[in-house]
Amino acid sequence: MESTAGPPLSGRRAQAARNDELIREAARAVFTADPGAPIAAVAERAGVGISALYRRYGSKEGLLQHLADDGMDRYLAQVEGALAATEGAGAAALRDALAAFLHRCLDLGAGAITMRLAGEFPVTAEMSAKGRRIHAATRELLDRAKAAGVLRPDVEVGDVSVILEYLHTVRIGDDERMGVLQHRYLALMLDGLARTGAGPLPGPAPDWQELRDRYDG
Repeated sequence: MESTAGPPLSGRRAQAARNDELIREAARAVFTADPGAPIAAVAERAGVGISALYRRYGSKEGLLQHLADDGMDRYLAQVEGALAATEGAGAAALRDALAAFLHRCLDLGAGAITMRLAGEFPVTAEMSAKGRRIHAATRELLDRAKAAGVLRPDVEVGDVSVILEYLHTVRIGDDERMGVLQHRYLALMLDGLARTGAGPLPGPAPDWQELRDRYDG
C-alpha cells in the first residue's frame, strides 16, 4: 500500500513543530488551571524560550484564541463521531457511547478549555458558527439518549458544557492522579445523569445565549 505521508520535515521545521506542540500542551494545562496566568508560565512549562512562543502566536490573546478554536475542533470531532456510532443504536449502546464520549472529551480537554477561557479572547464569526454546530450536534446526541431512556429528560447541552468545565478544575496531585480523579467524578456524575426516575433538577440549564454571552467578557 502506497504511503500518503508527506516528506519528512527538515531539522529546523521538525524542531519548530515539536516546540509548537509543547507550547500548546503547556498552554492547555496552564490556562485550564488559571486563565489569568502570564504567558511566561507557558514558556516555562513547555521548556522553550518566550521568544519562540511570541514568534508563533504573537500575543497571549492569540494563543488563547488558538487553544479555544482547537478545543472546539476536538469536541466537534468527538460528538460527530458519537452520533455516527449511535445511528440506530439501542439503549445499552447509547448509554455506553455517551459515557465513552464524555470520558474522551475529558481526556482531550475538548470543549472545556474553550469554556474555561471564555471572555479572554475575541470570538471570530467562524468560531461562533462552529459553536452553533457543536450545540446542535450535542443536542441530537442527548435527544437520542433521552429517547432510549438512558438519560434523564431534563439534562441539556448547557449541563454537559458546565460539567466538563467543572471536572477540569479538579487539581489534586500530579497529572496522573488528577486525571484519575477527574474520571472518578465523571463516573459519579454519569450515574446522576442516568437517573431517569429522579425528581426534576432545580431551574433550567444554561441556554445557548447564556453560554454565548460568556465570550463577550
